[in-house]
Amino acid sequence: ASGWFAYVLGDVALKGVSQPDVSPSKKLTNPNSETLDTDANPETELSILLDEAELIKAAEKIIKGQNQVPEPPTPEPEASPEPEAEAENTSTDPNFEPITGADQGITLAITNAAQQDGTLLLEVNLKNESSAAVQFLYSFLEIRDQRGRSLSAITDGLPGELPANGETFNGTIRIPRALLDESETLTLTLTDYPDQNLQLTVSAIPVIR
Repeated sequence: ASGWFAYVLGDVALKGVSQPDVSPSKKLTNPNSETLDTDANPETELSILLDEAELIKAAEKIIKGQNQVPEPPTPEPEASPEPEAEAENTSTDPNFEPITGADQGITLAITNAAQQDGTLLLEVNLKNESSAAVQFLYSFLEIRDQRGRSLSAITDGLPGELPANGETFNGTIRIPRALLDESETLTLTLTDYPDQNLQLTVSAIPVIR
């Protein structure tokens, strides 16, 4: 009798109580519902199974690198415009004749003169037809105009030692035009170093403007 009574009480207490629905597909299709009817339309359930053939194709693409996003082409650097060469303001005397000075087999010649970018440019060559080499220190080069004024200059390309082989060596002498405002002609004097036995003088060099 006690067992039967306990069974009846338990049966009464469990009436209306059912097992909770834990189906993941139903929770995904209706997340706001606490319980879903197990007899609901199957079309409302979310299919979480993927097709095996599609998975295999996707894996093959990954292996072959076909599904990788292509990298954008690297843009070629823009070519920098080359700076235009500055036009040189040059004036020359088409009738200029070489002027020479010689001593003991050494010859100093002014072969051309021009006014270029604010300087007087003199083209010079040296030749040694003597029997011994000669050394020069161009800080000893003396330049004077027709009034006897001493002028400074810059030499370029002239040899420090002139070998006795008869070869002609070319160079330039540049004199700033600002120093030549009242000059009409120039005289150049060069001596050897350190003996100073030579006296190479070139005179009547016209100042080109």
